[in-house]
Amino acid sequence: MDRRFLTVLGVSLVFALVVASIFYQITARAGGPKKVETQQPVETKDVVLAVRPLAVGMTIKPADLKIGKVVPAAFPKGAFSKMEEVVDRSVISNILVDEPILDARLAPRGSGVGLAPIIPPGMRAVSIRVNDVTGVAGFVLPGMRVDVLVTGRPAASNDTVTTTCLQNMMILSAGTAMQADSKGQAIPAPTVTLLAKPEEAEILTLANGEGRIQLVLRNGSDQAVVKTPGKELSELYGFPKSRPKPGAPGPRKPVAAVPPPPPPPDQIVVIRGTQRSVEVVGSGRPGEAGR
Repeated sequence: MDRRFLTVLGVSLVFALVVASIFYQITARAGGPKKVETQQPVETKDVVLAVRPLAVGMTIKPADLKIGKVVPAAFPKGAFSKMEEVVDRSVISNILVDEPILDARLAPRGSGVGLAPIIPPGMRAVSIRVNDVTGVAGFVLPGMRVDVLVTGRPAASNDTVTTTCLQNMMILSAGTAMQADSKGQAIPAPTVTLLAKPEEAEILTLANGEGRIQLVLRNGSDQAVVKTPGKELSELYGFPKSRPKPGAPGPRKPVAAVPPPPPPPDQIVVIRGTQRSVEVVGSGRPGEAGR
């Protein structure tokens, strides 16, 4: 074999090894093994969750709760971290499964159980007896809005009158149920409990005792109060309104104001010996007062 060829081949191999060595060092520096970073443990916070749906009026027990984990940034406002802060408090707004227990959905501790905690301060719960007709054929559900009509015969009228005595009243419960059933069906209930102001409670009690009441359903978004004159039985058959009973007190007429009496005129008493006279200033006519 030619020596020149061997020399060229040897130089080429040396040159190839040098180039490969340089290329290997460059690639090793660029993509060499990186240091394995150890993951830091994520900080979490306990939050009290509901194990099952909690309905309005229920009193929470330990079996209804569980503890979940959330990052501090995701901790709900008003939530709890300890079960003992929630146990024995009443629910005033429905709570779903795995939903955090919030303070706004619970009644204050010591406010009672059942219906009492969901009554706002200053309001009252009034129960009235109803039947299938009075209770709108049973289609009354907690949370609905109704008007209350009363039918009776006032003392000053000769006819039966129906009038709207209360409007936009909220139903708290139907019978003993404070929420609709799972299928949204109507609740057959002999009594309906309404949320009322103290003066409305008086009107409702009087109407329930002295007349016949009828509940009228209305749209929950309709907050308007409509003034109605009421209807008499005679108007139902096309006759005019009946006159008040004889001797019944009618509407009071305004009494005209009586003008005050004029001020007394200025007088001068003149005594001449045994004579006494009185002169009115400005009239020029003296009067005798006698001896």
